[in-house]
Amino acid sequence: MTHFLDIIASPKDIKYLNKGQLTLLAEEIRQKIINTVSKTGGHLASSLGVVELTIALHYVFDTPKDKIIWDVGHQSYAHKIITGRAKKFDSLRQYKGLSGFPKREESEYDSFNTGHSSTSISAALGIAKARDMNKEDYNVIAVIGDGALTGGMSFEALNQAGHLKSNLIVILNDNKMSISKNIGALTSYLRKMVSDPRYTERRRKAIGLLQKLPMISKKTKNILDLEETIRAFTTTAGLLFKELGFRYFGPVDGHSLKDLIGALKNIKQLRGPILLHVATEKGHGYKYAEQDKTKFHGISQFEVETGEKISSGGITYTDAFARALVKLAMEDDRIIGITAAMTSGTGLDKFNQRFPDRFFDVGIAEQHAVTFAAGLASQGFKPVVAIYSTFLQRAYDQIVHDVCLQKLPVVFCIDRAGLVGEDGPTHHGVFDLSYLRHIPNLTLMAPKDENELGHMLKTALSLDSPVAIRYPRGQGTGVEIANPYHTIEVGKSEVLTNGDKLAILAVGTMVDEALKAAKELKKKKVNVSVVNVRFIKPLDSSLILSLAKNTRNILTVEENALDGGFGSAVLELLEKNNIKSNVKRLGIPDRFIEHGSMGILKEKIGLTWKNIYMEGLRMAK
Repeated sequence: MTHFLDIIASPKDIKYLNKGQLTLLAEEIRQKIINTVSKTGGHLASSLGVVELTIALHYVFDTPKDKIIWDVGHQSYAHKIITGRAKKFDSLRQYKGLSGFPKREESEYDSFNTGHSSTSISAALGIAKARDMNKEDYNVIAVIGDGALTGGMSFEALNQAGHLKSNLIVILNDNKMSISKNIGALTSYLRKMVSDPRYTERRRKAIGLLQKLPMISKKTKNILDLEETIRAFTTTAGLLFKELGFRYFGPVDGHSLKDLIGALKNIKQLRGPILLHVATEKGHGYKYAEQDKTKFHGISQFEVETGEKISSGGITYTDAFARALVKLAMEDDRIIGITAAMTSGTGLDKFNQRFPDRFFDVGIAEQHAVTFAAGLASQGFKPVVAIYSTFLQRAYDQIVHDVCLQKLPVVFCIDRAGLVGEDGPTHHGVFDLSYLRHIPNLTLMAPKDENELGHMLKTALSLDSPVAIRYPRGQGTGVEIANPYHTIEVGKSEVLTNGDKLAILAVGTMVDEALKAAKELKKKKVNVSVVNVRFIKPLDSSLILSLAKNTRNILTVEENALDGGFGSAVLELLEKNNIKSNVKRLGIPDRFIEHGSMGILKEKIGLTWKNIYMEGLRMAK
């Protein structure tokens, strides 16, 4: 039996295969993705849904001359396998291995780095316009999931593309689902279009009518089959994209290589902005992913035979947040839960189950989520906006202008703050302290453990002003969750140990590492004050100034960018008060951190108790 993956070194090799062989190749690729992700973790369901589409794209187009931009990038696994990375695919998301997203530094076939959503059409249009100005000739294809199409940036790009009329192909991968169930009128419209039996019947009749017209050539019939019959003989299909200046084709069965290759060959010959609507099934070919698309969107290690996750045990920070929010919402019906297409990932699925009338998933639209929350807050509600740190960056202006400027009581619960491991630089949440702490009217907190997270949420909801709480991905420290929750005095740190040689000011996850280091330093006769900072803004100025005067040695430790982070805030405080101390800052260096396990990454950049210990020894001499 031929193993086609063994003979595929580049996309050129698949062009020699017939349709039956391509189908067998699709199954090999699908199995390789399943087996690999079961060991490495990753975005399984999305990539399984586009295997045939990926093969068809590389079969019809001439990559890397022709450019494919994937949106969101986590659906690019089959693309990586076809483009010469099959033998390295077992290293997916591992340190020094393949990235889980397209990466220009990794391969010439990766035309543009993508990790966040809704960017592909803008990037593709830029590339297409550069091609035109350089008087070059190649195709540019943006593959965008319908979840990403809920992002406003997609429509900004579609609008300009229709105006410029450059040659551009946009493929709408309509899998009826992004991470959470897709939200909004556009998704409903697309779903109805695909499933409406009247559409199918009208399309059948239109094709039959055209086939009876002798003056229409075979090639023209094919093109009209894809576009004009749909537009002319169905009521609303494609009208939205037509009004934006695109010629609309589809829907095409995204798991039929025959249909996909035929459609792509046809539209490849056309000029101007083209949109091909492809209907796929997320998780296709692996029954457990088909049955639970959310679970298998982004999954850690699992058993292939059963689909069960290999659990590391213990409560996560996300779980702790979800429990606290539900409990507090039982006591206050003004509390509202809001997320941007991350219902399960942020833990708000539990809130939705309990309070569906007070829950809103706005889709991949972080900017809208923040201003929507501001509107609710202006009318007396207490919105809690749960968004990953790396995605909240997309709503910076709204945080400043619509929330903080008006001092509205919106609570931002910032999940995945700090390093996130295998998802890498597009998903590390290492800038939030830097981009939030300088905004007036905002209180900024970080818990030392999952128990303190609940108390901080209680505190945030008691304030009549904007608050942000940042907490990490993954397991908590294993402490017992207190009941009931209590408020914390705003701006007051927690002194965990006392010493006169060194003060370690630790933020969030670094508190536990600081305590371990202090224990070892004590064995060397170095007595250390370990402070759980809790509040990055406002700072506990009186405590920090007192420690600076008495110990003279201050070590700040944070899982955030050093530039503009907590350590910088301490230096600013000392400068304002004309206090000179020996200050050392530990944190994320001024570079993008690669992907890899949390342990390896923290070791490489020095965010471990051992490195804190070594720095402490040097400072205390």
